[in-house]
Amino acid sequence: MLTQYIQAAMRHAHYEMWPEENAFVGTIPGFQGVWSKAQTLEECREELQEVLEDWLLVGVRHGHALPVVDEIDLNVRDVA
Repeated sequence: MLTQYIQAAMRHAHYEMWPEENAFVGTIPGFQGVWSKAQTLEECREELQEVLEDWLLVGVRHGHALPVVDEIDLNVRDVA
């Protein structure tokens, strides 16, 4: 399920070329603080996925609410 979540989130990624810095910048809407900047689009994509994975680990560890992506929900719910 985690792999599908990451793949789904990456499908929503947005990339821009910043000519003044000769770099690509990548973000994923709904994932605050998840971004990357690299010289090539492929490097930007790879770095963005690494940042996303780290962001998810921190979020799960601290119990943060995670965005639901394409109906994939990683949030843990208390079962009483």
